[in-house]
Amino acid sequence: MLSDRFRPLLDATGPFVSIYFDDSHDTQDAAAQLDARLRDIRKHLEERSVETAMIEEIDTAVRAAHPPVGRSGRAVIAASGSIVTDEHLIRPPATTELRVSELPYLIPIVEHGLLHTTYLLVAVDHTGADITVHRSGTTRSETVDGDHRPVHKAKSAEHHEYGTAQGKVDEAVRRNIRDVADRVTQLVDETGAELVFIEGEASARAELTAALPERVAGIAVALHSGGRTEGTDQAEVHHEIGQEFLKRRLATIDDAAQRFAAGQGTGLAVEGLAAVTAALRDGAVDTLIIGEIGAATVVADTDLTLIAPDADTLSDLGGAPERTLRADEALPLLAVTTGAALVRTDERISPADGVAAVLRYAEMSSAG
Repeated sequence: MLSDRFRPLLDATGPFVSIYFDDSHDTQDAAAQLDARLRDIRKHLEERSVETAMIEEIDTAVRAAHPPVGRSGRAVIAASGSIVTDEHLIRPPATTELRVSELPYLIPIVEHGLLHTTYLLVAVDHTGADITVHRSGTTRSETVDGDHRPVHKAKSAEHHEYGTAQGKVDEAVRRNIRDVADRVTQLVDETGAELVFIEGEASARAELTAALPERVAGIAVALHSGGRTEGTDQAEVHHEIGQEFLKRRLATIDDAAQRFAAGQGTGLAVEGLAAVTAALRDGAVDTLIIGEIGAATVVADTDLTLIAPDADTLSDLGGAPERTLRADEALPLLAVTTGAALVRTDERISPADGVAAVLRYAEMSSAG
C-alpha cells in the first residue's frame, strides 16, 4: 500500500484516536447495530478522557457518511480536534479496535483497507451511464445521458431497410458510448482514479472499454454483476469490487514476499527490530513488511528523528531516549515519513520480531 494516503497524519498533533469497527449494512437492523457500536465507542473514549468535542466529531462523521452496501469495516483516525483519516475497509474487523495514543495506529488499514482510495464505478448501457466517483471514503454520482437515438432497431422495419435502420442504431450506440468514454476519461484525469469498475450488459461493457484511451482501459475492470436497470443487486456489485481489491492485496503480498526472499543475503532485505529501525533511520526502506509485532516497543528522541529498538542503541547513536512507543505504531508512521510502501503480510513471511523490509539499496550494516 502506498503511504501517500497517510501523509496528512504527519501534520497532525497527538494524542491520536484510532478506531476500527464493523459498519456493515446488510441486515434490517443495521442502523440499530451502528447506534449500539457508537454508544460503546463513546463509552470507551470517555473512559480514556478523550475530549467531548472530539467524541462528537467522530460520532457526527460516522453518522453523516452514506451507509455502505453489504459487509464493510470503518477506519477513523482523529487528532488535533478533527478527523484526519476516514475510510471504509474491505472487511470489518472481528471486534472493535480502539486506541488513544501518541501516534496513529495504521496497521488495520494496511491489512483491510482499499489499495486504491479513488476509483470510479460506471454502470453503462447503450443510452449512457451512471458514474460514481469513490474518493477517500466519499462518493459523488452523476449521469451521462447520450443524446443519440435510436439505440434499438424498430421491429416494423422492412427487410430491405434493415441495413439503413441497423446502421443508424449502431452509429447512435457508438456515439453514446463515446460520450461516456470521454466523461470517464475526464474524471480519471481530474480525480487521479486508479481503477475504473464497469458494470452493465456484456456488450456495453466491452464497447466502453474499447472506446477508452489505452491508459484508462488499462485500469478498467469489468464486473459480471450489476447493471443500469432497476433492482440491480448492489450488494453483489460491491462484493465483487471487494474481491478484486482482495486479489490485488494478495498479489501485493506475494510480490513483497518474492522481493524479500530475493533480497536476503544480498543486503537488500532485512528483518527484526534492530535491522529495520536502522534501515528506517537511513531512509533505505522501499517496503515495510508488517507481521505479528505484538506489544513490542521502540525508543525515540523527542522529534522521532532517531528511533531504535532500545535506549542503549539510541544513546550510542547520540540520541536521547525521550519516548517509548509501540513498534506497531511507530514503524509504520516512520515509513510514511520516508515514502516507503506498507504491506501487512500473511503466512508467506514470518519475519523476526514480526517486521521486515525490502530496501532501496544495500546498507553497509544491517543493525545500524
